[in-house]
Amino acid sequence: MSIGTGAVLFVIGAILAFAVHVDTNGIANLNTIGYILMVAGIVVFVVGIVLVTMRRRSVTESRTAVDPAAGERVTQRTTDSTL
Repeated sequence: MSIGTGAVLFVIGAILAFAVHVDTNGIANLNTIGYILMVAGIVVFVVGIVLVTMRRRSVTESRTAVDPAAGERVTQRTTDSTL
């Protein structure tokens, strides 16, 4: 979700910065607001990429032992996802 939000912020900022030429009295310069939204979009996009790569990291540990009561081989696998 944050990757898409970053892209949308960047696109809206680019439209305000480069395509809209309107003089407003109550609002600050729309070009400046556009540049701010573009920078915010890049930051949100990068944070989203970092979160996605961290979410995909996982450690799988496997242990094998022999059950003394039954004499069977037992394998235990544990997956740990780090955020």
